[in-house]
Amino acid sequence: MFFVPVVDQSNQPLMPTTKFRAERWILSGKATPFWKKGVFCVRLNIVPSNTEKQEVVVGIDPGSKREAYTIKSEAHTYLNVLTETPDWVKDAVEQRRNMRRARRFRNTRYRPARFNNRRGPFMAPSTKARWEYKLNICKWLNRVFPITHYCVEDICAKTWKGARKWNASFSPLEVGKKWFYGELRGLGALYLKQGYETKELRVFLGLKKSSNKLSDKFECHNVDSWVLANWAVGGYLVPDNVEILKVVPLRFRRRQLHMFQCAKGGLRRENGGTRSMGFKRGSLVKNKKWGLCYVGGSSRGRISLHSLDSGTRVTQSAKAEECVFRAFLSNRRG
Repeated sequence: MFFVPVVDQSNQPLMPTTKFRAERWILSGKATPFWKKGVFCVRLNIVPSNTEKQEVVVGIDPGSKREAYTIKSEAHTYLNVLTETPDWVKDAVEQRRNMRRARRFRNTRYRPARFNNRRGPFMAPSTKARWEYKLNICKWLNRVFPITHYCVEDICAKTWKGARKWNASFSPLEVGKKWFYGELRGLGALYLKQGYETKELRVFLGLKKSSNKLSDKFECHNVDSWVLANWAVGGYLVPDNVEILKVVPLRFRRRQLHMFQCAKGGLRRENGGTRSMGFKRGSLVKNKKWGLCYVGGSSRGRISLHSLDSGTRVTQSAKAEECVFRAFLSNRRG
């Protein structure tokens, strides 16, 4: 990463600086380092000598499985982010619905059916999770970069030939993106580009896009987000920074009132939750043996630790007193 985000003493974002200047600030005591969801930042301990800010734009290339974000000014490309989308919500909601219906026929506690919970505009849980995740990424970047504009590739719902005009308005995709655009306008100016316009800009600059949509390369998705940001703010004909930061959302097992299958003796063991031996699940901790990991579940007075890079569980028997809390996480590196 070539540039380091900078915030003042009130946590207001300033223009990013080079990593070498940030190191000098830290060594001299002028700044304090900290991490913001996987991005290394510095906080100034003195009054900044210059608070002028340039126009900084975020180019967003949405997708069904991968999404790209590029933070850029006219002079520099500060960060390229590649994220995976949360695609487990639909299956989890269906499983919850099936188990809830099954409990209503058994002699056990259950929530009575509600038939008045569809008042007002409704957004499907899977659709809401996807667009809320996009908004959370933008809010995260907005806290450490002085962002002024957002440029998004506008995606449209496909309608069959001869369909009525109101068909597209009832698509979950259309409902989700309209909500997202409304929230995004509260963070800064919003520009929209159609898919064919993005392609024209990419072809004009002589850039090529890879056909492998699941590859972790700049040419797969971030090339489009860079083209959108470059169109909004200008400055380059060739990308000056092709390094990417891949981000994967963490999935937490929520607390369940009942397990799916009964245990012996009719007892049901605990399942899910948001706390593990005093730690919030997903917390970044440092262990003497396993290094930096994030907290998973707990069992029999021990907690499980997971790798930041792959998400795999590295141990299931870590002691809480041997883990030092570092930060709260909702994503991990890919």
